[in-house]
Formats: sequence, C-alpha cells, structure tokens
Amino acid sequence: MNRSARLGRCLLGGCMLLASAVAQAVAYPQKPVTLIVPFVAGGMTDVLARQLATSMQNATGQTVLVDNRPGAGGIIGTEKVAKAKPDGYTLLVTTTAHVVNPSITKQLPYDTAHDFAPVALLASTPAVLVVNPSIPARKLPELLAYARSAGSLSYGSSGTGGITHLSGALLASRTGAPLLHVPYKGTAAAVNDLLGGQIQASFVDALTAIKYIQAGKLNAVGVTTSRRAAVLPDVPTIAEQGVPGYETEIWIGFYAPANTPPEIVSQLNAMAKSAMNETRFKEMLQQQGTLPGQMSVPDFQRFVQKEIGKWGDIVKRSGIEPQ
Repeated sequence: MNRSARLGRCLLGGCMLLASAVAQAVAYPQKPVTLIVPFVAGGMTDVLARQLATSMQNATGQTVLVDNRPGAGGIIGTEKVAKAKPDGYTLLVTTTAHVVNPSITKQLPYDTAHDFAPVALLASTPAVLVVNPSIPARKLPELLAYARSAGSLSYGSSGTGGITHLSGALLASRTGAPLLHVPYKGTAAAVNDLLGGQIQASFVDALTAIKYIQAGKLNAVGVTTSRRAAVLPDVPTIAEQGVPGYETEIWIGFYAPANTPPEIVSQLNAMAKSAMNETRFKEMLQQQGTLPGQMSVPDFQRFVQKEIGKWGDIVKRSGIEPQ
C-alpha cells in the first residue's frame, strides 16, 4: 500500500470516528417523550409526573406527555414501558408498588429487577391513616376497637400491592384487627369514596391527605413512618400507638426501559432532580410532608434493589399469598 493510499485510509477512518462521535452527541430528546403513569390522574404519582413533564418540556423544548394507564396494581402501564424501545422516549413514573409487585404477583409480564433502568427518586412521603369523620375514632386504639366491635373496618387503597394496601395488611397482621381491603385504580378514587362514606378508612400519601385533614373532611389517626410528620406534629405514628416496629413509606420512582443508553439515563436523572427541586414546587412538597428526591443514578439503582428485598420480607411477614 503506497503512502497516498495509507493517508486516504487514515482520513476515512478519522471521518468515520468523527461521524460516530457526532451521532452519539446528538441532543436528546429529538421528538416527543411520553411519561407513563400506571394509575388514574389526580394522585401523588400523577402530580409529580406532570411537574416532571412541564419541567422537561421547558428545559428541552420538546413535548413531554403524561399518559395515565391504570389497572392491575400498576402492572398494565408498567408492562408497556418494559417492552418499549430503550431510547428514552417511553418512560415510567410509578409508586413503591413497582418493587412490591414481584412479591405479590405470581406471573408478572416483566422482570422488575432486570427489565428497567432506575433513573431517579422523585419524592418520598409518609402515608397517613385517615378515617371518615362519621367513624368515632381519633386514635389508633379506638379505631382498632371499633373494627373489632363492628366485625370489620373497610379501608381503601390506590391498588393491590401498593404501599397503601400493604400498610393496612401489615397493621392487620400485627394487631389481628379485621381490616377489609378495598382496592381502587388510584388514590383519587379511594379518597372520593372515603369522603362519600362508601369506605371507612384509607392509607393516603401525605401530599394528598393534608388538604382534607386541614379542611376537617377527614380525620388523621396515625402516620406510617417511624417519626411523626413535620406537617402533622400532633398526629402520632402507628408505632407509638401500640404497634412497635411498624413502618412504611411511600416513594415515587422514575424509570426507563433496560438498556437505555447511560448518557440518556444520566440526563434524565439531572432533569428529574431539577424538576422536583424547583423552588416553588419544592416548597409545596415540603408544606405537605413530602421530600423531593436527590439521589444519583447509582444510588437510586442500589435503593431499588434493596427495596425489592425489603418488601419481599414484609409481604411474607404479613402472610399475603401471591396471586
């Protein structure tokens, strides 16, 4: 090969490398992005997803849509993301139910640990055990006594397998109280029936519950975290009302399909943290007992794996049989 040919080959190789680098550096996103929320509109997950969508849209100039796909405890919408192309254009915003479902569902249509790329923790909040004002109970011992005397106490949740369901299942297993679970397709539907008296109690995220408590439309009986919520300082924890060791917490996560390019996942993490920590939105969250997420991608990935194991143990201790 003469010198001229070698030079030509080197130039061609250099051009190919440059083209590859340019292709990899193409800005994301280049088209509309869809955030799938596997629950009905109006609950905490939906509120966070819409804040994220607005912030991402403002930052990128691309349309970001929120697509509510409720059903089967979040599984229907989640499956759509698991099977989506891993290019960053179909993403998932969902509750702690995502890491619980492997323990309570015999045949999931996806692998929770391997079919998703954890992107960011959006926010976390205690659940609040609230009752319709017609129920003559203001403290947990009174509520449990009422349930036993009545034969049962119906409590609504945002869906089977979510923290609002398991908070009640854990309480029933620890106290022996006859609590009847009534699942809904989201928090908003459960709260509507609780306000209307169709159910008697519910475990509701603090972000949603606080406005009804402050308005006197619902009575707070206890919070599920190990410490009292700063926004409800007079409401004792469930643990301190005679159920030692009791603790659950609601958190909302942001995910992409597995094998999404790491640079896109990193960019999405940065946009998520920015969205949740925008000054006015952060203040609103904190006023309602909710903490915005700050985790890096590796930290959130480790957190998700730990939570899958943690909730598997809780499900076993609660005696819940996978369906």
